[in-house]
This record gives sequence, structure tokens and C-alpha cells, in this order.
Amino acid sequence: MTQSAQQMFDSHRQTLEQAVEAIATRTFWTPYPESMRKYSEDAVKAAPANFEALLNQPFTLNSVGSTKQVGGEISPYGFELGINYEQPNPDELIAAMQVAMRDWREAGAQARVGVCLEILSRLNAMSPEIAQAVMHTSGQGPLMAFQAGGPHAQDRGLEAVAYAWQAMAQIPATAQWVKPQGKHDPIVMGKRFHIVPRGISLVVACSTFPTWNTYPGLFASLATGNPVMLKPHPGAILPVAITTRVAQEVLEEAGFDPCLVSLVPDTADAPLTKTLALEPAVKLIDFTGSNAFGDWLIENATQAQVFAEKAGINTVIIDSLDNLKAVTANLAFSLSLYSGQMCTTPQAIYVPKSGIATADGHVSFDDVAAALAKAVQAFLSDNDRACTVLGALQSVDTQARIDECRGLGEIVLDSESRKHAQYSDARIHTPLILKVDAAQKAAYSEERFGPISFIVATDSTAHSIELAREVIREKGAITLGAYTTDEAVADQLEELAMDVAAPLSLNLDGGIFVNQSAAFSDFHATGGNPAANASLCNQAFVASRFVVVQSRRHGQSN
Repeated sequence: MTQSAQQMFDSHRQTLEQAVEAIATRTFWTPYPESMRKYSEDAVKAAPANFEALLNQPFTLNSVGSTKQVGGEISPYGFELGINYEQPNPDELIAAMQVAMRDWREAGAQARVGVCLEILSRLNAMSPEIAQAVMHTSGQGPLMAFQAGGPHAQDRGLEAVAYAWQAMAQIPATAQWVKPQGKHDPIVMGKRFHIVPRGISLVVACSTFPTWNTYPGLFASLATGNPVMLKPHPGAILPVAITTRVAQEVLEEAGFDPCLVSLVPDTADAPLTKTLALEPAVKLIDFTGSNAFGDWLIENATQAQVFAEKAGINTVIIDSLDNLKAVTANLAFSLSLYSGQMCTTPQAIYVPKSGIATADGHVSFDDVAAALAKAVQAFLSDNDRACTVLGALQSVDTQARIDECRGLGEIVLDSESRKHAQYSDARIHTPLILKVDAAQKAAYSEERFGPISFIVATDSTAHSIELAREVIREKGAITLGAYTTDEAVADQLEELAMDVAAPLSLNLDGGIFVNQSAAFSDFHATGGNPAANASLCNQAFVASRFVVVQSRRHGQSN
């Protein structure tokens, strides 16, 4: 281990120990505050100018071999970023990474973890600047871009490091094995155990959460000894490029080859992901995105272990409730947040066609639908707040999808465009809510990415549960929400959650929402249904990124 890496580990040891304790207790903890007021006032004030200083010029990184310039990002708020990035030659980069991996492996777990913790610490200090990059590539609103793109993403990265440290610490470096032989001398074997990385890791970043969905795979692979190629979405390169620059700076300061974390950008017209994914040296792939491409990776990149978060039919079941206004207000926020462009946003909301019981009496199906529409309208009535919460649509395809889906059911609340006070060309659209019958399964049982949801009229709560079971088993889900005042029904919903391996949020009507996920406590996805084959984050997500190679000799203990 280099002296610099040791110093990094020592300076962050307490944070690591607290993170390990947090994943064991699952209680609230974070070293990265989500309030902008906890960050340097100078850094917060300088963030917009620092972002603007990056525009319309090349973004420099440590690159390997021959390169070419790529770019073309356009902010969902309506302007071109004009940034060019160096695209390394994949063969030359892979060769360099394989050489660099030896020193990274030999440095040991403490060195690698220390470097990872220092990277996260520096990223945290840059959260205000990273927020600008996330906002103007993903379309997230400013507050969400700061929290999800900064401290919450860093939480998930640290969580992965904690699991990696825990998994590697369970392997002793040496052991003396003594087997008694009765009257004869015992057999003595000296054994060594080496943590060996799988190989090169490819992290395929998504456009909507370019840091939050990237950091778990990045840090899980890096901490366990694997070099990482970061392949950003062509529309959201900048946040990943900033992350790469920080990682490279820390690696170099610690005495390692900065190419151990490298950016491999591409364009929509000349994609590289399939080529990279099929490279024999690539042994780990982290992917967030569409079902079609996730399935392609799993089926074709057979030389690699693929950790894929795809898409599912996130579901809410309404049986009965105490306070209709509080529940619809809670759901209104969930449907509006980032214009439904979250892998956790509800899409199918099952309600018995006969209506539901509330503390104020029976409420019909149509009145439940109307109450939800009214709650969304009220929540978004102030345009400035609406634009902040909704953010902008990352892709023009999502905008087109809203138009396509209008004919799939009876419109309860139509989507409308909004004008942003600062960015006149921003793509901002409110939620589209449709009523459908349970028999219209083709409408609500396909993922409709964006601010599109269905209120499904079912025969009964039992029917709602059965439909949810069928759809989630076939298509998957990352979130499952439900409302009931009946404990027997609550037990059935718990059973449903286990049957379909989807995490359950029951009776949320306050400041916690079904599409929120807290690191160190909530397991994001389970890996147990078609929406994702891995969980962020658990031991399985990390431990399979390295193997243990042992050596043994007679009569020696080391």
C-alpha cells in the first residue's frame, strides 16, 4: 500500500466504520448532508459559474492512446452544452487497464477502500457543481439534481464500499491448518488467501440518474480491485465526466494509474456499448435502462456477470384508507416528481370499481380518481413550484409517449406543458392520468416511461392483489405501494410483496413517498423479479466482483 492510500484510509476510517454499522442496523445515517446550507457558501454561489465555464469547450481527462472527440449534449432546459470529450480507443484502453489492475490488486483492500472513500469525499464537496451538471443533462429540477445527483448518489456509492470492505474483511490473508493424526505427527499446511478481481468492469450509465445509478457499480467494482470503464448515456455525459476526473485525480495522488477509472463516451449515431460489453476482458457489467437492452446484455455478454436494473410496472393497491386527502396528496407528489422519470414512480393504481371505505364514508371509484386528479392539480397550481418539482423531460421520446398514450383510456387528468420562468425552451409536462378497466391489461401492464399512470378498475381488492401478482411476476416492479385499514388485508399485501419480491410501502400519507429510497436502510430493488436482477445494495451485489485464490504449502503458516 502506498503511503498516500494509507493516509486516505486512516482519514476516512471512522466514516467507513459508521457505514458498516449502518448497513447492519438499517437505521438512518448519512455522512453527506442533503441540505445545501451544509455546504460551503462559496461553493454554492460559484456552482452556476463553474458549470458555465465547462460549456463550449473540450473536457480534459487522463486518456489512453489514440482518441477522438465526441459530444452533442443538449440540456432538457433548451440549450446546447457544446462540450467535447475524448473517446479512447477501446483496445488500447483495455490493454492499459489490464496492466494497471495488477498494482491495484496488489495494493490490498485498505488501499482501494481508502482511495474510494477519498473520491467520495471530494465528490461530496463538489455537490453544488455536480447538481448543475445533473440538472442540465437529466432534466431534474434543481433541488432533486442536488440531492439525488450529489449526496444521495454518494450515499449509495459509500454503501457499496462498505459492503465491499465487509466482504473482503471476511477473508483472512493467511492461516495455519493443522490436522491431528493420532500417534503420528499432525499435518501442517500454511495457506495464503488472495482477493483477486474479476476483470474489467463496464458501468453503463443512464440519462435520468447519471450519478445515482452509476455510483454503486463504480465503487463496488473499484473497491474490489476491478478497473472501471464508465460509459455514460450520450445525452448525460458531463456528470459522469466530472466523476471520472475526480477519481483519476485521487488515483494519481495515491500512486496508481488514473486509467483505472476511465470515461468512454459515445454518441447515439455511433454507439459503443455493445462492442464494449462483448469484450472478453470485460467481466462485470452494471446497467440501468430499458428492458430490451438489459435483456440483450444478459443474453449476449455471457463472459461477464451483468447487474441489470431494467423496468417494471410499479404498482399501488388501494383497499381502504383513513384520509383520502392526505393519501391523494402523497400520491400526487409521487406522480409529479421529476415528471415520472424515475424507476420507482407508480404506474398502475388498482382501485375496486365498487369504491373504497374511508374514515368519512364510502367513496366511489370515480370519486377516488377525481380526488387524485384534483390533488395533482392543486400540487402543481403554482407554476414555479411545479417546474421545480417536475423538472424537464430528458428525452423528446418521452414527450411523444405522452401523446401516444392519451388514447389508452379515459382521461382523468390531461398532461399540459408548462413554461419555465428562466428557460423558455424547457420540456416541462404535467402528469397524464387515465382510467381503464382491469380487462384493458395491454394498456397498464406495459411500462409507459414518463408522467403517465393508470387508475385500474378491479372487481375487488382480492382481484387487485391477483392482478398485481400476475403483472409483477411477468413484468417486474421496483416499488409496490398499498393502502388499507384492515390488518387482514395488510397481511395479504405483505404476502404479495414476498410472492413477487417487490418492496412494500404501506399507508404512506406523510412526508415519505413510495418512489424514495434511503441508502443504508432501504434495499433498492430486490433482484427477485424481472425489473432487476440485482439489489442496490446488498452483499450479493458486491461479493461476486472478486474471487479468492488460495495457495498452500506443507509446514508453513505464511
